[in-house]
Amino acid sequence: MADYPIISDVSSYLVKLLRRKMCPEPIPSPNNIEVSSPAEQDVDYILGLYLYDIRAEGEISVPPLVNTGRTRLVPPPKPYSLYYMLFINGSSQMGLKAHDIQKIIGRAAQVISDGSVVYPNELQTWLETREAPILITPSKISLEDKVRVWSAINKPYQVSLFYKVAPVLLSSEIIVDAPRVTQAEISLHLTGENREG
Repeated sequence: MADYPIISDVSSYLVKLLRRKMCPEPIPSPNNIEVSSPAEQDVDYILGLYLYDIRAEGEISVPPLVNTGRTRLVPPPKPYSLYYMLFINGSSQMGLKAHDIQKIIGRAAQVISDGSVVYPNELQTWLETREAPILITPSKISLEDKVRVWSAINKPYQVSLFYKVAPVLLSSEIIVDAPRVTQAEISLHLTGENREG
């Protein structure tokens, strides 16, 4: 099961994907794509990835304890949804025109759509079993909700892309040793008798 860096690993995956597919066109350098907040000042990148919300989701349908082998049990992982905003950095010194911004946003949407499935094993290569895929889907939120995200960081709204990434399963550190078998009970039931004729 994925360990706690999985949230950071998802962010890194998205940035690496965008850098690989968007440079040198329409963005000249991989350094122009960063994990950042629009609230940060004096940073010179073009495209920013902002994790603005993390929500714990309902329980997944697994037993209360999961067998990990070697007589060890752990609680099931907790599912989370990550909410991201992809935005153009307004304080960038690149002098982008509206046409350039629309090209960048369009290409970013295309890249994320094409790379919208990632497995935890690709993010954390030490995982022994193949886990359920993490899906990256456009967030179905209203323009008013998008404006609220921008308002929360005291920035005027600008056109941006919003995504939901789920399920991100976070493992527990709790390990329970399964009770050892100390006594076995065996009973035999005979269903017929052997008779000599």
